[in-house]
Amino acid sequence: MPRVHVISLGGTIASTAPRPGSPTGVSPGLTGADLVAAVPQLSGIAEITTEQLAQVGSSSLTIDLVVDVARAAARAVADGADGVVVTQGTDTLEETAYLLSLLNAAERPVVVTGAMRNPTLAGADGPANLLAAVTAAADDALAGVRAVVAFADELHDPLWVRKAHVASIATFTSGPQAGPLGWVHEGAVRLGYRPEPAPPIALPDGPVPPVALVQASLGEDLRILDAVPGAGYAGVVIDGVGGGHVSADAVERVAALARQLPVVLASRTGSGHMLARTYGYPGSEIDLLSRGLLSAGPLAGRKARLLLALLLANDALATWPY
Repeated sequence: MPRVHVISLGGTIASTAPRPGSPTGVSPGLTGADLVAAVPQLSGIAEITTEQLAQVGSSSLTIDLVVDVARAAARAVADGADGVVVTQGTDTLEETAYLLSLLNAAERPVVVTGAMRNPTLAGADGPANLLAAVTAAADDALAGVRAVVAFADELHDPLWVRKAHVASIATFTSGPQAGPLGWVHEGAVRLGYRPEPAPPIALPDGPVPPVALVQASLGEDLRILDAVPGAGYAGVVIDGVGGGHVSADAVERVAALARQLPVVLASRTGSGHMLARTYGYPGSEIDLLSRGLLSAGPLAGRKARLLLALLLANDALATWPY
């Protein structure tokens, strides 16, 4: 029987009713072992081991903690696990999955899942999502795939997946860019396509440096960028409007920052490939790229931020792929 290692970080899937005297609202309290025990069907799919690395809402997770998750996943696979499942909150789940897709050098997948309805609610989706995630992690169809998101029986490539709704149990989508890479159907994985990942990034030896994410918008001159060098950031991602544009009033400020720190230009749309040679006015993509900014290529700004941070941690900015 396959062996799957479950790493738990907290989140809605692990949330319980407040204790007497606590503030109103659920919070993480169930362990990974608790989550596994609540789904008896798992025993027919794989031998399960568990590990608790955090017990927080996903807004409190850090890049360094996710690097620790990658290390724990690598240890589990080296010890014979056929796959790894990570359970966490959904708010930053797409970012965790993308980081793990960059860092997982094993031939076995890391499957990230969670829940939108906590266990105190009717129709809680955590058990079904955990069942699908373990099924995916144990299935040889995903051998060689570094990471996937398993949610509502769909499997998503971390490169494209995003949380698209505050409350829907079908919140994760890879559209309009791609669509699910597969599904868990009748207890097995069915793939529509296989992702083609780039070579993995080495696990950093020390802390990952902070990278700021700043969004452009109507009439925004981005004066906040003036404070970035003194705030301790090692790099910046600018979520430009449209194909990667900022106000003409922000251009000199952006250019000055790019002379001091790595600055990546993304699109706040979060979908599609960055423009490179279409518009030529001040603040356009041609103008900004000519001033030393790096293109985010197909990456949403929040994922470009993670890639930039890892490359800076490894002193490997010269390998920026876009």
